[in-house]
Amino acid sequence: MTHLAVEAWEALLRAQITLIKEFTDDFRGGPVTMPEYDVLYTLTGCPAGGVRLRELAEHVRLSQPGLSRLVERMESAGLVSRERDPHDGRGTLVALTDRGRELQHETGRRHARSIVARVGKALTPAELTELERLCTKLRDPPAR
Repeated sequence: MTHLAVEAWEALLRAQITLIKEFTDDFRGGPVTMPEYDVLYTLTGCPAGGVRLRELAEHVRLSQPGLSRLVERMESAGLVSRERDPHDGRGTLVALTDRGRELQHETGRRHARSIVARVGKALTPAELTELERLCTKLRDPPAR
């Protein structure tokens, strides 16, 4: 079982690396980078008032200091806003601006087409369903 688990992990990791490289190429020369899109996409599912940087960091592939610098650049570009948390003045809330929302929708449509072309064409609908189930199981393991 140990050997099989290691082989499965390596296959998952190699597939993820390959796909991320391909999808990162989709963002070259575009209006946002893949990490910026990741932030915009994550913020679309957050409350309108925004989310604390610490919470945002839990959902993107960046360290909190790296995310903080990225959010500063995105704020300068008018894609996100930062405001003091009204419930805790020590914290800052990050939210999408109208421009950030528009750019996320526009970029998201292109990104979705790329995902469908690469992942959707490589797997059957049943395999896609199983892949989603397995990835969710790995991401959210049952309590022990």
